[in-house]
Order: sequence, then C-alpha cells, then structure tokens
Amino acid sequence: MTLRLATENDLTTIYGLEQVLFPDDAWPLEKIADDLHSPYAHFLVATDEGQVVGYAIAHHLTGNDVADIHNIAVVESHRGRGIGAALLDAVLEWAVDQGASAIMLEVRADNVVAQSLYASRGFEVIATRAQYYQPAGIDALVMRKEVPA
Repeated sequence: MTLRLATENDLTTIYGLEQVLFPDDAWPLEKIADDLHSPYAHFLVATDEGQVVGYAIAHHLTGNDVADIHNIAVVESHRGRGIGAALLDAVLEWAVDQGASAIMLEVRADNVVAQSLYASRGFEVIATRAQYYQPAGIDALVMRKEVPA
C-alpha cells in the first residue's frame, strides 16, 4: 500500500468510490474536484498495486488553529489492513505541520469502527449533531483532538 497526493486522474475513481461507499450521502464530483484544487486541502489516496483503495481529505485554513478532517474512506475489500489508520496518521501529521493545534471531524454515530480508530488516536466526542447524515437521519458525533503546538 502506498499513500500519495490525489491527482486530477483520480477524480473519476474517487467519485465512483463515493457512490459505492456512501450511497445515501456521497459527495458530488464538483465538491471532490474543489477539494483537489483547494490550497487549504490535503487530499491523499491510498493505492494497492496501482488501484485507489482509499482516500482522505482534510482542510486547514491559514491562520486558523483548527484543522478539519472531511473524509476518510477505504474500499470494503481492503478494510482491516491499516489503510484507514495510515491515512488518518498522514492527515494528522499534515495538520500539525500546517500549524493546527486541534483537529475536528464528524463521524456517523453508527460507524463504531471509525469511532474506535479516531479514539485510538486521541479524538474525543465533544458534541452530537442530530440527524446530520441525510436522508437516513443518522446522528453525527463531533470529535476533537488537541495536538501539541
């Protein structure tokens, strides 16, 4: 498995994975493309034998002390291999390098595996957003991790 920055050539693949992995609330292609081109985003892909098997998107606005993880996803066939953890660790390192003193994210309340991964890296639940994920009406847990300056 290799981590690298996403490129324009990855957009169609990532959009297709969004449709499969998040059928009810997949991001539109335009949003994914905006993230790829944003100077505030860090957009990574994980590849296995040249195929994209996961991706992560994080944002940090210059001068802001909080970075946000927008998305971490791994294809089902490659889960349990540490790919999500590697993506998370890479975006955490990037956020710290950007000067963030805290990192925040939202995670589905029914995604216990992701919650466990985030907790293992020091994230704590600080709030709940009722019915955040639509149309299913699933709550989001807002998680935050403080990082050393």
